[in-house]
This record gives sequence, structure tokens and C-alpha cells, in this order.
Amino acid sequence: MSTHGVAISLFAGAGGLDLGVERVGYEVRAAVEWDADAATTMEKNFDHLRSPVIQKDILQTPTAEITRAAGLSASERPDLLVGGPPCTPFSKSGFWLEWKREGLDPDASLLQAYTRVLTEARPRRFILENVYALTYSNKASKPAYDRLMREIHSAGYHCDARVLNAADYGVPQARPRLFVIGGPKDEPLPELPRPTNGGHWERRVTGDSETPHVTAGEALAGLVTEPEPGETVNGKYGHLLPDIPPGDNYLFYTDRRGHPDPLFRWRSKYWSFLLKLSPDKPAPTIQAQPGPYVGPFHWENRRLRVGELKRLFTYPDSFEFVGSRSSIQAQVGNSVPPLLAERVAAVLTDAC
Repeated sequence: MSTHGVAISLFAGAGGLDLGVERVGYEVRAAVEWDADAATTMEKNFDHLRSPVIQKDILQTPTAEITRAAGLSASERPDLLVGGPPCTPFSKSGFWLEWKREGLDPDASLLQAYTRVLTEARPRRFILENVYALTYSNKASKPAYDRLMREIHSAGYHCDARVLNAADYGVPQARPRLFVIGGPKDEPLPELPRPTNGGHWERRVTGDSETPHVTAGEALAGLVTEPEPGETVNGKYGHLLPDIPPGDNYLFYTDRRGHPDPLFRWRSKYWSFLLKLSPDKPAPTIQAQPGPYVGPFHWENRRLRVGELKRLFTYPDSFEFVGSRSSIQAQVGNSVPPLLAERVAAVLTDAC
């Protein structure tokens, strides 16, 4: 058995969160993930799972089935429960749809699937990750966040919840996400980790500025990758990418920037439109399902390759993803950077 015991992973995806908790001594014994490619990726890289990944709708999967898959008897508790329930109605990119602003997306119930397993499996510790917009004070997010906190409390746990920017923890990507860690109310609870790195992000300085953010240039240094099919940006706007300076976006082609032949109005597009990486900064948030002109693109004026995505998320170069290029993009873009997961999980092991 591993140093800190058995972990169970819900909404496992490709296993970024799981890699992090294993680096500090837990062992993921069972995982639930409905997407076939992600489940296969998980099985390919976590060969110590006690059972195949459970590829079922978690709303229809009893907690007892999950704990049995981890090799636990009815009287045994897992040492750690981890998971990041998909919650698209609370994502920043989802708020342009009225039905998502109203919180009507059925994905919202997946938060309750997590707290159901938390209540029934009674793990000694838990980690929950989610989009940071879940903390917004609006009519969609606030009731859902408040309900989540009530359900954690009703399950017998207290928790620490905070939005963490991955770049502030050594990940070469500015990626803010909500993390919630918790344990039984009758035991001391550690706080989420303090930043290890710092720098400029969205017109302010975040983190610990004594150690600067890791840049995309540093992360990709020395990496040799082969060209991939479809990496060239074509179509209506693809030809505009080469003139955009690294770190800039479509705003380069506006009159406010002094362009002699402006093509776009100021702030008429999403920030990520024709966005190019800067080798001198962390990558902007990398999305799971980007549109054809949504960056970040490489400063060499092409789409990022799989090996580069892995570096910018802190996956090992040896980690193997399964599926088409679009499937891999989704798996990586939906995942927790393993290094950030490791930093979060470490505070739980320090408290053991």
C-alpha cells in the first residue's frame, strides 16, 4: 500500500488530478469517467488500478460499486476522494447563453453526485476542483456554491475553499480554478497552499513575486516535436496570425493600436481570438474545445502540438494520451495540471 493510502477519483478525465495526488503518496485504486478516450488514457497511465475505469453515468453509479472497485470492503473508508465535476453553467465561457446563466444545465447536478459519494464513502480527506466562476455572486453560481458548502457540512466535513491560479504554483499557464479541500469536523484542517511563484496576471500582480512565474519559453525549451496534421491556421483569419506579436491578439489589428488598416473594433472579440503565446510569460488558459481562431497559438504561428500541451500543463513527456487530436485537446484542456494538484495534495499529507 502507498504511504498515505487509497484514493478514489470521480470525473477522472485523463488523470491530471490523480497524477498530482500520487506524487505525494496516495494511490488511485478506482476511477469513474464516462468518456471512452479519457478512460483509456487513464488505464494506460495508471496500471495499478484495481479495476477498469468505471465508464458509466455517475448519477446512475452507486457509491458501493465505486468503493468495491477500489478493493474496499463495506466497512472500509478511502483515504482520499478527488474529483472535478463538470459544471458548464458556471464556466466563464458559458455565461453568454441565457439558459446557462439561469443555472439550468443538467451538469449542475454533478456537484451533488460528488457530495453524495462524499457522504456515503466517508473518506478521510477530499479534494474538489471546479471552475472559479462557481464563486461568483450571481443567481446561477451563488445558490449552487452555497448548496455545495451546505452539503459538505451536512456530510460531517469542514473545508477550505479558494481560487488558485496555476501559474502561482509553478505551472507555466495562467489557469484560475476553485479548489476545496476538507476533512472530518473533529480533526484539524490544513489550509490550501500558499503560492510558490508570482508575477503579472490580468493587470495585477499575483502570487509570491520573489520567485517569478514559469514562462512558456522555459517550459518548452529543449522540446523536440514533429509537425502535426491540421496545425496550420487557415481560413478567413489564419493569414493574420504571423503579423501579431507574441503575447498579443486580434487587438493588434485595431485603430486604437494604430494599425493602418484596422480589421476589428476594440474589444469586439473574445480575448483569446488570434491570441499568441509569449515565450516570456506563462501561457494563457488553454481551452478544451477552442474554436478555429481561438488561441493560444504558438509564437511560430501554428496550433500547439500535443507534446507542447503536455509541457504547459506539467504532464510528463512520457504520459500517453489516447484518441484523436480534438479528443486529446479536450482531455488536456479539461484537466487539472498535475503540479498544481501535487501542491494542493501535499498540504493534506503534511497534516497526516
